[in-house]
Amino acid sequence: MMEKQSRAMLKSVKGSPQKVNLVADLIRCLDVKKALNILSFVQKRVAKPMHDLLRSAISNAENNHDMDVDALYVKEVLVGKSLVLKRSMPCAKGRGARITKPFSKITIILEEKEGTDGSKG
Repeated sequence: MMEKQSRAMLKSVKGSPQKVNLVADLIRCLDVKKALNILSFVQKRVAKPMHDLLRSAISNAENNHDMDVDALYVKEVLVGKSLVLKRSMPCAKGRGARITKPFSKITIILEEKEGTDGSKG
């Protein structure tokens, strides 16, 4: 039996994948309402785009796949590398130092819980 899944992607978020993954770890395998609540109080720059992405995934689930919003949970949060801006900064003795400004891509996959007949589990 194929599970219904909904996904949303964000292709270029300012921040390294390592820093984005710190926020992604907070919401993996949680209910959607609890994940939204956590992301609204996290004080990292990546938390706002991830909050908006989660809301987009919820809307996709509701409108495109006819899923019950109250039964959704975050199945996976995938974080990967995207483009890297390379800049240079002048250093001593006429040299230059390379500065890298990494971007990340985030994919959120939502799924409906089984046994959503009002019983906990």
